[in-house]
Amino acid sequence: MESELKEAPRETKRRRASDDGARSPEPDDAPQAAANPEPDAATAESDFFPVVGIGASAGGLEAIEQFLDGVTPEAQSALAFVIVQHLDPDRKSLLGDLIGKHTRMRVVEATDGLHVERGTVSVIPPNKDLALVDGKLRLIEPVTPRGLRLSVDFFFRSLANDRRDKAVAVVLSGSGTDGTVGLRAIKEAGGLALAQQPDTAQYDSMPRSALATGLVDLVLPPEEMPAHIVAYLSRALGKTLPAVDAGKPGARLNEPLQRIFALLRSHSRHDFSRYKQNTILRRIERRMAVNQLETLDAYVRLLQQDGAELSILFRELLIGVTNFFRDPEAFAVLQTQVIPALFAGKHAGEALRVWAPGCSTGEEAYSIAILIQEQLSQAKVDVRPQIFATDIDPAAIDRARLALYPSGIAADVSPERLARFFVEDNGSYRVKKVIRDTVVFAEQNVADDPPFSRMDLISCRNLLIYMN
Repeated sequence: MESELKEAPRETKRRRASDDGARSPEPDDAPQAAANPEPDAATAESDFFPVVGIGASAGGLEAIEQFLDGVTPEAQSALAFVIVQHLDPDRKSLLGDLIGKHTRMRVVEATDGLHVERGTVSVIPPNKDLALVDGKLRLIEPVTPRGLRLSVDFFFRSLANDRRDKAVAVVLSGSGTDGTVGLRAIKEAGGLALAQQPDTAQYDSMPRSALATGLVDLVLPPEEMPAHIVAYLSRALGKTLPAVDAGKPGARLNEPLQRIFALLRSHSRHDFSRYKQNTILRRIERRMAVNQLETLDAYVRLLQQDGAELSILFRELLIGVTNFFRDPEAFAVLQTQVIPALFAGKHAGEALRVWAPGCSTGEEAYSIAILIQEQLSQAKVDVRPQIFATDIDPAAIDRARLALYPSGIAADVSPERLARFFVEDNGSYRVKKVIRDTVVFAEQNVADDPPFSRMDLISCRNLLIYMN
C-alpha cells in the first residue's frame, strides 16, 4: 500500500480546489504566517501522503488506545497520525506516554514547525490549538477560554485544506459537538470521515453530532477503523475513473454512469446529469472505495440491490460547500454596497424579497438575514424582509428549519453576532426567532420547478459551482 500512496498523484489537490469552485476554509484564527506559508520541500509531489486526524474529548483516551491497537504495520508505514484531544491547559500532558504503550510508532508531542511523517503519531500539547499547513504542524495560541475551545474543528479544517482528498477525519468519544464543522470541511475536500460507533463510546455526544450531519462514511468501533482506512485509501488513491469532457458538443456518458443517473432519478426524482460530471465521478469513486468495489459496473449492481446505498450516494452528491459568512470579502460587499442600495429603493412597510436557491443546511440564508437585520437597525425606512431558501435535499431543509448548529460555527461568526443573533442550546447554537421568522425554507429543484418571482436579490453562490 505504501508504494500506491506514494505514487498517487498530488495533482488531485490542485484539481479539486479548481474544479469544485471552492476550497475548504482555513483556520480563521491562524496568524498570517501560518495561513500563507512559503513552499517547503517536505511537501514535494512524491511525498504527499495521507494524514489521519483523530479528535477526542471525554472518554477519548480509551478510544485512542483502541484505535492504535488496531493500526497494522501496513498503515504505520504509509500514514501519519495527529491526535487532538481536549486537555487540561494548566497541567503537563501524559497523553503521549500513555498511548505510546499501544503502538510501535514514534509518538511525539507537536512543536511549531514539526513536519508530519509517516509512521509517526503527533499529539497536541496542552493550551494550544494545532493546524497543519504545508505539511508542518503549527501551534496557535487559543483565543477562546477553556470550555469554548474547538481544537478538533480547528485542526480538521486545516487538515482538509492541506491534504484535500488525502485527509482522514476520525471523531472518537467526547462531549459536545467539537469536530462536526471540521468533519464537513474534510468531506467537502474529498476526504474520508469516520465516527466511533456511539454505543462503544464512553461519551457519545461528539460521535452523534458528527453522525447527525449525514456525512460520515464509516461508523465503527475504534479498533476496526485503521484497517478500513487502509482499504479505502488503497482503492481511492490508486485508481480514478476516466474524466468526462462535458464541454464538448455531443459528449456521451458511458453506459454505467447513465444507469447510475437513471437509478438516482428513480430514487429521488432529480436529474444529476446536469451537474459537473467530473465532480460526480469523484464522489462515485469515493463510494466505490468505501464499499471496496473495483469497477463501475459492480457499483451499479450494488445500487440496484441496495436502496440504502442509493440514499447515501444521493446525499454524497449534495454535499454543499457552505458555512456562515463564507468568503468574508463577498459578504462585506453585500453588507456595505448591495443591501444598503436595496433599502434605498424601498418605502416603509414594503417587502425586501431575497431568494437563496441551493441553500443546503441554511447557513447562507441566515447569514443574509443577519445582514438585513443589521441594516434594519440603522436604516431610515422600515422594510419587511422575506427570504426564500430552497434546496433539492429534504434532509438539508429539515436541518435548516431547526436552525441548530454545532459550536464550531464560532470560527465563522463574530462574537458580537453570536451574542445578538444566536442562543446557546445544550452545547450548540440556535438562530434566534427574530432571524428565523424572516426565512422560509422549501424543497425545490431549480432545474425543473418554477422560480420565485419579484425578487430584489438572488444569491446563487451555493448552486452554480456544481452545475455544468
